Amino acid sequence: MEIMQAIKERRSIRKYLSKPVEDEKLYAVLEAGRLAPSARNEQAWKFVAVNKNSPNFEGVVSSTYNQQEWVRQADYIIAVCVTNERIMTCGQSARVVDGSIAMSFMMMEAVEQGLGTCWLGHFDADIVRKSINIPDEYTIIAIATLGYPDEQPQARPRKLKEDVYCKDIWVW
Repeated sequence: MEIMQAIKERRSIRKYLSKPVEDEKLYAVLEAGRLAPSARNEQAWKFVAVNKNSPNFEGVVSSTYNQQEWVRQADYIIAVCVTNERIMTCGQSARVVDGSIAMSFMMMEAVEQGLGTCWLGHFDADIVRKSINIPDEYTIIAIATLGYPDEQPQARPRKLKEDVYCKDIWVW
């Protein structure tokens, strides 16, 4: 699959089959995150994939305030954790940017593997930390579900290119 095709096919999946994700597919997804670029190539991240059969899974699910019951359907929840916070000269957190790139790479590889994901922003990081024993020096910047999709949502509307990008100079 070409990368643009994966980008066009990616959807936020909120309904999963009960089919387990094979280890080789899980590791391909995690490998995509490992290979992602990072500021100064510091790679100051760790990825924790929590399987639904793990005793720790329910704790991570509860971190979503039990408002997203569909999270329980996923075979895995992946947490992206970063350390060594550093603000880049542009004013942005290098670690948040790095972790976001890594999660995005993992999501694209999931599409390639025939899997679905959903990036979750509504969670209590302290509950995740306690549930899967993340050291205090790490910040949990994202969690996402991973599994075989049991739905094929339609593409969400996107703004017109004229409303989003321009060349050489700001023209709006």
